[in-house]
Amino acid sequence: MDTQKIILFVVLSFSILMLWESWNKSQHPQPALIANAPSASTEAKQQVIEKDDTVAPRGQQIQVTTDTFVAEIDTAGGDIRRLELRKQKEAHDKTKNYLLLQDDPGNFYVTQSGLLGDGLPNHKAIYVAEKSSYVMDPNSQQLVVNLKWDGGQGIKVTKTLTFHKNSYLVDVSYSISNGRNTELVPSAYFQLVRTDAAPKDDSKFVHTYTGPAFYSEQSKFHKASFADIEKNKMELPAEANNGWVAMLQHYFLSAWLPEGAAQREFYAKKLSQKLVSAGILLKDPVGTIAAGATGKISAQLYAGPQEQAALSKIAPGLDLTVDYGWLTVIAAPLYWVLDHIHRWVNNWGIAIVILTILIKLAFFPLSAKSYRSMANMRKVTPKLQKIKEQYGDDRQRMNQAMMELYKTEKINPLGGCLPVVVQIPVFIALYWVLLYSVEMRQAPFIGWITDLSAADPYYILPAIMGLTMIIQTKLNPTPPDPIQAKVMMIMPFAMAIFFVFFPAGLVLYWIVNNILSISQQWVITRKMEAMTK
Repeated sequence: MDTQKIILFVVLSFSILMLWESWNKSQHPQPALIANAPSASTEAKQQVIEKDDTVAPRGQQIQVTTDTFVAEIDTAGGDIRRLELRKQKEAHDKTKNYLLLQDDPGNFYVTQSGLLGDGLPNHKAIYVAEKSSYVMDPNSQQLVVNLKWDGGQGIKVTKTLTFHKNSYLVDVSYSISNGRNTELVPSAYFQLVRTDAAPKDDSKFVHTYTGPAFYSEQSKFHKASFADIEKNKMELPAEANNGWVAMLQHYFLSAWLPEGAAQREFYAKKLSQKLVSAGILLKDPVGTIAAGATGKISAQLYAGPQEQAALSKIAPGLDLTVDYGWLTVIAAPLYWVLDHIHRWVNNWGIAIVILTILIKLAFFPLSAKSYRSMANMRKVTPKLQKIKEQYGDDRQRMNQAMMELYKTEKINPLGGCLPVVVQIPVFIALYWVLLYSVEMRQAPFIGWITDLSAADPYYILPAIMGLTMIIQTKLNPTPPDPIQAKVMMIMPFAMAIFFVFFPAGLVLYWIVNNILSISQQWVITRKMEAMTK
């Protein structure tokens, strides 16, 4: 088996695997192994996840503009109902800010929070705002929005949202004043509600995860797919005094990060035919608030891109939302190296080129062994063809004669396999790095390549890749089987068409790798041919 056959098998198998995964996720989802969704039997929990949960009254819309966000807060619940990211642009219209959160019936995605307890406001309560619009002063480090609520029963609540300069974090706090003559024991919940579908600009060719994720130090990182939530079969963290809940989509996430060590119960629920909620219930986060006293409950909301270096500093485990799956052990170091190269060259495309060269250097000895084996095979190709002609359809005699030839010529026909197989996990891991790294999104390389996360708009890179594969095919020994030979000739064209749909960054990696492989293979082949003359 020669290297081209292995590459064909691996690439096509990997492609089929990705396509199958995408189809299987959307059409025939499999239930999680552990079905430990928390019970919704308590009255407090029912208040949070009731079926008409999102049919909240509309209040006044408060406009908030910072250097990072253009936000819209509804006085109904005091929740962010619309959120534009000013430093990220829409995939198909770079003049528009990326819209992460929106109160749209067809593409509903909002944050919600509220209090639970006698006479306390939930996410349907109507607050009163001090102003109808807020704009962050360029010289200020933060912008504060205070919302007031008075239920007329002696309890007053101020919900405060604090936006920070150059940050995707929003501090959300409740100041609870107990004006009654009895004690008050409040609980709180923080949840994310959205339609159970991927955003419109997500790739349809390759599946990326969209849905809730949970984390606690005890249970670690868990995903709960929309399909599993609908069947009430999902793996959730056990109750803990730490942890967070997030809603993931390609390149972006929103996450509730409660502060303090209050006991947390994690939940996920199907609200309607299309809506899903995922959240955290804080049990007694401030204990008992005595008559005439005040208590405070706080959490942080992150809403922005999945920038790994930033996420790791915000909360434990938050960087795991960039999930490379079973190849994390390889992908994470690759991203670390790629990120450090980028800091030096300040161009993600050039960083990919340099990383490819480094990977090629690391595998140089293995590749050299593979190419020497291929060069030896190339020498005996005429003899193999004669054996095939001699024995015709007698495959047993033909295989026996071929093995004797290999033994005489001291050739291991599988000598080129292992070096290629060893590199396969690295290629797949780098694929996930380039697919999931938001840093590649709308990152320019040169000329017409203005977005390394998108396909080449003029198909130039796939054409170059196909050309390099044609050259590689010419350098490899011709298979004795005519059908295999035809497949090897067709493969470069098929792969060029296949890679038309792939991110430009990945195609760039493949091109550079092919060029380096061609150079190394050509030099080794010429040296071995010279030695035999």
